[in-house]
Amino acid sequence: MKFVDEAMINVNAGNGGHGCLSFRREKFVPHGGPDGGNGGKGGDVVLVAVESRNTLADFRYTREFSAANGRPGAGRNRSGAGGDDRVIAVPAGTLIFDGDTGERLTDLAVTGQSFVVAAGGRGGSGNARFKSSTNQAPRRTTPGVSGDRRRLRLELQVLADVGLLGLPNAGKSTLLSAVSAAKPRVADYPFTTLYPELGVVDLGSGNSFVVADIPGLIEGAAEGVGLGVQFLKHLRRTRLLLHLVDIGSADTSDPPAAVRTVERELEAFDSQLAGRPRWLVLTKLDLVEAETATRFCEQLQEELGWTAPLFLVSGVSGAGCGQLTASVWNWLNEYNE
Repeated sequence: MKFVDEAMINVNAGNGGHGCLSFRREKFVPHGGPDGGNGGKGGDVVLVAVESRNTLADFRYTREFSAANGRPGAGRNRSGAGGDDRVIAVPAGTLIFDGDTGERLTDLAVTGQSFVVAAGGRGGSGNARFKSSTNQAPRRTTPGVSGDRRRLRLELQVLADVGLLGLPNAGKSTLLSAVSAAKPRVADYPFTTLYPELGVVDLGSGNSFVVADIPGLIEGAAEGVGLGVQFLKHLRRTRLLLHLVDIGSADTSDPPAAVRTVERELEAFDSQLAGRPRWLVLTKLDLVEAETATRFCEQLQEELGWTAPLFLVSGVSGAGCGQLTASVWNWLNEYNE
């Protein structure tokens, strides 16, 4: 299924049922009177976060959602039935915005969380409601109120503890497949990752965390160049960023420049995201000599003044992956305290 992380939909809550105009007329009952019942409430439109969905692809073609109208009141003081709600399932992590004003309505970040995006109309009053000591036979009723009509923009931000970022072909997909059961597309050319991939890193004994891989960033991404910037929003929910730098390719001669390129794009996209804890992970260790890898580490620390954690890994051989995942797990535990 194609990954879709934005959608526009129209929601229509149900209208309230009209109040009834009726009078009680029964044989051998000398005193009748008004007995018109009230109309039923219109159904609400409710969004619910579910675990079984991970994209907004279901909204590519179905974009109109309506709840049922309330039934009108009837004689003998019978109220109309309320309209059924329309429940719409969305992936956990979906942000809901008003499509006209841009106002953020809610964030369905937790599975099972729900939100009424359009309220059903109130039912009208029957004439029995208006009976009084001075008006024994009222002929007044009120119509049902129309339900809300809204245009909504849905935006999915995947739920992950750790986010991978870097230039294209930095080894993000290879690392994800090495540390988790995920099977992202891996190839020796840029932009093999076309949409976010999630993987669960299982450390045993019930310990695990979720990693998100997004398409690679290139210079000018914040202005729309390449693919990665449109998916950077998926890293906003992460607590830790792993910045991957390729040190094994023949054309990799300036790792500090590669780091700065991604930093600039992060800052241009979202300064808050750029300030998130970020570790450097030098990849493709299996393609370089130990002395070369050490030289790159020293170069990065000296030129960038890098003091945060720095790791050397190989997604192919698995070298350094265990130390990296253990360190991430320990950091996440401390972060939660």
